[in-house]
Amino acid sequence: MNAASPRPPRIVWVAFVLFFLLLAMAFLLWFVSVVRKVEAPRLPVIGRVADFALLNQAYAAVTLANLTNHVWVADIIFTRCSGPCPRMTKQMAALQGMLPKDSDARLVTLTTDPDFDTPPVLKKYGERFGADFHRWSFLTGTKAQIAALASDSLKLSAVPVKAADRQSDSDLFIHTTIFVLVDKHAQLRASFETGGDGVDWANVVRPKLLRALQHLENEP
Repeated sequence: MNAASPRPPRIVWVAFVLFFLLLAMAFLLWFVSVVRKVEAPRLPVIGRVADFALLNQAYAAVTLANLTNHVWVADIIFTRCSGPCPRMTKQMAALQGMLPKDSDARLVTLTTDPDFDTPPVLKKYGERFGADFHRWSFLTGTKAQIAALASDSLKLSAVPVKAADRQSDSDLFIHTTIFVLVDKHAQLRASFETGGDGVDWANVVRPKLLRALQHLENEP
C-alpha cells in the first residue's frame, strides 16, 4: 500500500484563506470606487459669488462671509407673487425637511421686490412656510444690491413687468424658477429647474439636487 499523502500544514491553509479574503476585499474596494465615480454628480465651477451685504428677515446683516464654509441653495421670489413663487417656496421648505440631520447646508431666498418685501414681510412669509431661520435666510436690500448678487453672481434673473402688460395686480415680475447650488468656497456649481413642462421635481430633480448638495458637503 502506498503511504497516505501528508496534509499541508495548517499555516498553509490559513495563508490560503487570508489571501483570498484580501483579494475579495481589494475587489470590493475597487468596485465601490467605480460605482462612486459613476454616481458622483459632475459639478463644474460655473462662476464665483462676489461679496455682498444684505438684510435678512430679522434686520440682521448677511454677507458672503456668513455663508462661506457652507454649501447653500438659493432662489429668487417675491411675496406678492401668485404664480410660481408659492410653489418654489414649498419646494424649498420640503428640501429643508429632507436635509440630513448632520448637514450644515444653508438656504437663501432673495426677493426681487424690495420696496414691498421688507424684513417683517419676509419673516411673516417665511413663517407661513415653516422656515427654520437658523438655516434659511430671506434677504432684501436695494435693487442694485439684489441685482448684483442675483444676476451677476447666481445667474438668477428678474425683470419687472410693464404696467400695461400685467395680467393681475400681483403680476409684477418675470423671474427664473431655478434653485442654484453654491459650494463652501463661494463657487456656483449647479442649477436645477423647479417646474415647467417635463420637470419631475419630486422624483428626479429634487433627489438629484440632494445628491449634489451632499457631494459638495463632502468636498474638502
